[in-house]
Parts: sequence; C-alpha cells; structure tokens
Amino acid sequence: AALGLERIRWCTVSEQELSKCNDMSKAFGEAGILPSLECTAGGSAANCTQMIKDDLADAVTLDGRSIYQAGREHGLKPVVGEVYDQEVGTSYYAVAVVKKGSNITINRLKDVRSCHTGINRTAGWDVPVGYLTDSGRLAAMGCDLPKAVSDYFNASCVPGANGGNYPESLCQLCKGDSAGEHKCEQNSQEQYYDYSGAFRCLAEDAGEVAFVKHSTVPENTDGRSLFPWARRLRSRNFQLLCRNGSTADVSKWRTCHLARIPARAVVVRPDTDGTVVFQLLNQGQQRFNGVGAKFQMFDSAAYGAQNLLFRDSTTELVAITAQNYQAWLGDEYLHAMQALNCSPNTLPESLNWCVVSTEEIWKCGEMAVAFRQKNLKPEIQCISAKTKEECMELIQKKESDAVVLGGADIYTAGKTYGLVPAAGEGYLADDSSNAYYAVVLVKRNLSNTFTISDLKGKKSCHTGLGRNAGWNIPIGILIKRGIIKIRDCNIPQAVSEFFSASCVPSAEQDNYPSKLCQLCIGDESGNNKCSASNQERYYSYSGAFRCLAENSGDVAFVKHSTVFENTDGKNNDSWAQNLKSSDFQLLCPNGARAEVTQFADCHLAQVPAQAIMVHPDTNIFAVYGLLDKAQAYFGNSNENGFKMFDSSAFQGKNLIFKDSAVEIVPVQERRTYTEWLESEYVESLEGMQTPQCSGAGSKITQYSLMATVIPLLILCQIQSLD
Repeated sequence: AALGLERIRWCTVSEQELSKCNDMSKAFGEAGILPSLECTAGGSAANCTQMIKDDLADAVTLDGRSIYQAGREHGLKPVVGEVYDQEVGTSYYAVAVVKKGSNITINRLKDVRSCHTGINRTAGWDVPVGYLTDSGRLAAMGCDLPKAVSDYFNASCVPGANGGNYPESLCQLCKGDSAGEHKCEQNSQEQYYDYSGAFRCLAEDAGEVAFVKHSTVPENTDGRSLFPWARRLRSRNFQLLCRNGSTADVSKWRTCHLARIPARAVVVRPDTDGTVVFQLLNQGQQRFNGVGAKFQMFDSAAYGAQNLLFRDSTTELVAITAQNYQAWLGDEYLHAMQALNCSPNTLPESLNWCVVSTEEIWKCGEMAVAFRQKNLKPEIQCISAKTKEECMELIQKKESDAVVLGGADIYTAGKTYGLVPAAGEGYLADDSSNAYYAVVLVKRNLSNTFTISDLKGKKSCHTGLGRNAGWNIPIGILIKRGIIKIRDCNIPQAVSEFFSASCVPSAEQDNYPSKLCQLCIGDESGNNKCSASNQERYYSYSGAFRCLAENSGDVAFVKHSTVFENTDGKNNDSWAQNLKSSDFQLLCPNGARAEVTQFADCHLAQVPAQAIMVHPDTNIFAVYGLLDKAQAYFGNSNENGFKMFDSSAFQGKNLIFKDSAVEIVPVQERRTYTEWLESEYVESLEGMQTPQCSGAGSKITQYSLMATVIPLLILCQIQSLD
C-alpha cells in the first residue's frame, strides 16, 4: 500500500481514454498535485481489474456490473463515486412502465409483450431479467437467460438479440428503420432501440411493458420531445410497476422501481488507501472542472469520444465511506447481478445429489435417468452418505452439491456447515401436516383469562417428548426467553418444576420426572400410561387436545389445525362430538389472547418447509431452474413415468422430497438458513440446544463453537462441571 502513495497508476480501456489520461497526468503534475498520476493501457474493464489485482495498475473507473465482478472475483473496493444531476445524485433508477388502465402488475408479467432498451443493457435487460430471476418469477434452466426470457414473455423487442444463439421471439416486436431494414440491430436505425425506443415500443402498443430508466417517460411526454411519435403523449397515461405488486404514478420512481442503479466508481485493491485516491482527484476537480480550465476532467469532446475516464455528465466526485462493493451497489442491484451471474459457461457438468438410504439411492438413480431423457441441465449424479450430517460435510468440502433437509437439519447445515437454501418445497394451502404453526391452545374462560406469561404452575398437555409442536418449539422458546430456567442441563426436570402437572408421553421412562406423566390416562384399562403411542389416549395432537378438552390440563401445545380437526362435528369420538372450536382460544407470544382462526398472527413458530441446501458458491438459480423445469415433466400431474413427489414405487415414504409436496418453490427473499427458518423457529432450536451438557466432561468441547451464543449463566455451570 505504501507504494501506491508515491504514484497512482491509472488503467485505461481505450486509445482515446489513454490520451485523455496522459493529458490529465500532465495537468495534475503542472499544478503540483500529488501523488503523481501515471497512465497505463488495459484495453478493457476486465483486463484492468485483473491488472489491478496483479499490482500492475492501481485504479480504474467501472460501471455497476464491472464493480460487482471486480469485487466478487478480485476483492477490489470502490473508493470514489461519480455524482450526476442533483435530483438523483449518485445513481439512476430502472423502472417498468405500462399504460394506465392495463391490469398488468409485476406479478402478472408472464405472457405479456415486452420492450427493452437493448441486450445486456442495464435498465433494459440486466436489472429486469436479474430481478425477475432473483424473485423466482423467471426460472432459467442451464442458466440460459435469453431462452428463459423468451419463454416468459409472449414476444419482445430486445435490440441486439439478433445473433444466431438468441430465440427469435426476442426480436419479434422490433420495427427496424422506416424501410423495415436493420430490424433488431443494437443502434439507432432500429426505431425501438435505447430508452426512447423502448418507450416508443410501448406507446405504439407493440409491447405492453417497457423496461427503461426513471427519466425516460418525463423526457418523452408532455411536449418535451420533438419526435412526431411522442408529440401527443401525456405522462399521466402511463404508470410504474412496483416490486410489491402495486402501481404508481411515473413521478414516484424513488419508491416504485425495480432497482436503484449505482453510479460509476473508481476501484482499487483492498490494501490501497482510498483517501489518497480521493484527495488526488478532489484537488484535480477543484482546478479542472469549469469554465476556462485548460483541462476538463468531465468532458471528452476534445478526444472525439464520450465518457472517457469519467462520465461526461458527472458534476463532481465524492469519497465513498463504506468501502465495500456490496454497500455501493445496494441490495436491489446486487441481487439482480447475483442472479445474472448464472451463466452457461460457469455451470457444472453435473449436480451431485446427496442421499442417505438404499431407497433414496434407488429413487435418485431413476430421477437422474428421467431428467437425462428430457435433456435437463445440469445432469444429476447421486452420491450416498450414511447420515444427513455427512451430506452437509460433503457439500461443505464441495464433494457433493445438494441435499434436501427439514427444520432442525437446515439449522445445522446453515450454522455449522455454512450451507444456503437453493429452493424449497411447496405444499397445498390446506395441508396442515407440513408447514404448520405451533400454537398454545386454552379454553375460553371469562373468569380466568390467563396469558402466556402466567404459565408457571399451570397444568400442561403435550403431544409427546421431543415432538415439534408439543415439546421442542414451546419448551425451546420458553427456555430461550428465560421463562423456564434450566438447572444441571436437565430439560425434562426443569419443565416438571415449571408446570404443576403435565402429560408428556415419552418412549424413555428411565429417570423421567413423574410429574410429566401425572395427567396422562393410558388406555381404557389404565395401562400403558404416558407411553408414546396411541395406547395413551392423551398422545399426539388429538390426545393433547383431548387432555385440554376434558379439563385435565389448562393448556395444550399443538398445531394450528388440531382444534378444527376435533371440533364442530369433525371428530365423532364420544369425547369430541359436542366440542365447538369457538370454545377455545390461542395464547399469543405478545401476551394477548386470540381466536383459534387467527393462528397466522398468533403462534409460537411456524415449522418450515423442507429446503434444498447447497454450498454458497453454488448458483442457486441453476438449481431452481433445473427443478422448475423438472417438475413441469415429473410433478404430480405427469404421464412421464417418474414422479418426483411420490415414493411408493421405491417402497418408501418421503424419499428425497416429501410425498405431500406439490411443487418446488424459489427461495425469493429467504436467502439464508435463518431467513428460511424464520426467527421464532430458530429461537426454539437455540433454546433446546443451550443445555447440551449431559455427559458432563465429554460434551465440553462442543462449547468452544457456541460460546458466543451461550448466556453466562450456563458458561458458569460448564466450568463448575470440570
């Protein structure tokens, strides 16, 4: 870094830029501005970033997409940014425009006709295609984005997509010049090229949506444009599509856009002092930007070109405080770029799928053959491991690529092995056996309206020891929130001291606190009391609910659908036939009570759907693109032989995917394991994992990893164990 302070070697991307750079170096030198500026020829943005990484140059100005690549691949950081007109500052906005009165929203873009500024252009292609892919609306098998766009829109005009490899529909709406020549070329002979052209394509009803920038509509309406096609256009007849599904007036681009596009910025190596670069350029702009200066930093006309070194529209350069590329690009643009990063060239030949049983290997093998017959990419290879955890380890080491996991395994895969979700399972809306809510159920009682904070000393009904809704989630959350206090790492003991009596059916009865079986009733003859089977009449969801309904307990820990499945005539057993769902209520975590129908807003946690977990370097859009295409052939309604969501042919249940899954869904905003699981569920897992100290000395090593999340209280206990 010290070397970089004596001189700064600027990398240029063209002959003209090199000659402007040499003039700037001379002007700076004569003005005594230090450190001295040297110019070097790089030829292209990609070459320059490589040269900077290899210490053959120090600085270059890049646009958003190149900043993303330079940051991701070489760790370069932005240190000085360009500022344009005052209204927008260091950025402009990519927007989607439709005619007012059309019923198109961002969620209803499939099969509409689309207008784009040009192939691989920022506002016209990169941002909309990246955004639609990132949000899971667009699925690109084999990372073939042009093909995915062509399948998604009815027809398009994407000037420049006229080469041999592009689908024909991408040029279908283009117009060419007045003689119909030069159709779909990426220049102004194509009348639908660039911002104004894409807008014209919408205005003339060739397309129904135009992907342009925030200033395009104002610049071409209300008498501001002299072109005959634009003369009568009024801005009030157009509207913007917002990311949340609404629409807005064209003046509302600050809040209603697809992405804020970052300004160009100067990037340097991570060890270069950015303030030195800024001070150099700042002294320069104070002298060489304005009337009468002999050298003009923000003008390229003297060199017969535009935007050399800096954009000509730059009004000033500013120092970038958060010197990391992610912060400069912003989330909206960054996520669009990450989705675009899916390219056929970087795609692995095959995806190694990790499975854990003989039946799963069998089903996976058939799946691989079925996918290959339909030419789905990348191809599937099956890798077997003894346990799910071994799969996580293989993926962490990049010896395998993907594994399907449920709740607690997703937590381990993310927290311990750094894996991320690539796609998930979707179930029927009324399917309460999969992504269900864990709730706290009580009887409606006007004289005793106790709340969740009054549970101590109550009588409790649980589905069974170690079960999600009946034990892990409620007890985990009560421990995590400090309501149940653990001594000597014995959770069952702590629970038995917290409630006055309970029924928690358990398979293991040795050293089991007797109070956890006190409310259980066994079978008709009083045998098998507290056993984890249907012989105990208070076992599982309906049993725990019965325990509450018969007034044995004050509170039942069940799932949201349990009350509906056993009331209002749905269950004809003698104990349930006269029960009404309206006689029960839910206790909410915030201390309120709610009706049983309000479970979506009043629950302890939602049990998450299964997810396909991968290494963070794996392109999740390639994985989703494959599975989305696969389910079109091998989903539930198919006649193609293999069925993804059925395991009966392999003599098993829930092999690879759950049999009750109906579709594979994109992760959308849930990009990490914690976002997929959601905070309440994570909280319950953390609560249950806190006292892992059974077996005293032997388990102490595990704590070195967890020390950061462990309350001091427990650390003290561990030390006292030694």
